[in-house]
Amino acid sequence: MMDWTDRHCRYFHRLITKNALLYTEMVTTGALLHGDVPRHLDFSPEEPPVALQLGGSEPEDLAKCAKLGEQWGYSEINVNCGCPSERVQRGAFGACLMREADLVRDCVKAMVDAVGIPVTVKHRIGIDHTEDTPESYPFLRDFVGTVAEGGCRVFIVHARNAWLKGLSPKENRERPPLRYELVHRLKGDFPDLTICINGGITTSADITEQLQHVDGVMVGREAYHNPWTMADWDATFFAASGAMNTRTEVEKHMISYMESLQNTSKDRPTHWHAVARHMMGLYNGQPGARKWRQVWSDHRLKTEPPAKVMQLAHQAAAWETP
Repeated sequence: MMDWTDRHCRYFHRLITKNALLYTEMVTTGALLHGDVPRHLDFSPEEPPVALQLGGSEPEDLAKCAKLGEQWGYSEINVNCGCPSERVQRGAFGACLMREADLVRDCVKAMVDAVGIPVTVKHRIGIDHTEDTPESYPFLRDFVGTVAEGGCRVFIVHARNAWLKGLSPKENRERPPLRYELVHRLKGDFPDLTICINGGITTSADITEQLQHVDGVMVGREAYHNPWTMADWDATFFAASGAMNTRTEVEKHMISYMESLQNTSKDRPTHWHAVARHMMGLYNGQPGARKWRQVWSDHRLKTEPPAKVMQLAHQAAAWETP
């Protein structure tokens, strides 16, 4: 979810669900150790619980970054062993790390020794074209068993292989076949571990079905493109009241958030269009949603205050003026 689940996106999602665990976009160890730490790690007090996802393969570097994450108030440190992009592979992390279970175990142990918050791993069910081979499940099972020796108790499993050559990251989320049964089998073989599933899950009914077999569900791009799908999660899965009752209520809170960013950061203000890009799916499926998106995406309106843009968007959609 690089370039997607930044702090503005997470603030927006938190308005829809108060209880779901949110994840950062993947942050590389190099970016934290040699870059602008506040830019990567700062978040709003409304966001927690939030997990920091790290990309890296050096135990010492990951331990330092995990410690930074803990100091900044993150609830969990997650190691990415699932991203298939060639850029990530060149950095020797992401999905290619599944070939090096011993190294991942050592990375996890270094982080577990450095922090007092959970260290978790997100990975695929395998790499390359091995879905239908006899070795596919033993490879997955052995990877989880080895990494668990380092102290990881939570595994988030994207139920597709990562084909490291020949597919774009987008194609890697669509073409390798989903094999939910392998993730379910993992839970049977490791009953004491927390096994969560990811990939192709889009509705609350899908989540409910998966929770019959595993301990948790991660929803990625569906939550981003159709965020209102999260609106019933608090009531359905946490027995809690929802964050906001209507889409318009969420939009109004985002206006206030945009205004606060402009007012509190005079030297380097965050313009509203950098925030609004994350809420383009808020009204998906509603009559007038396309015209609403067109207004919020209109760069000619960048100099207008966000409250004015919201008014114009509702007028274009023929909705009641907010």
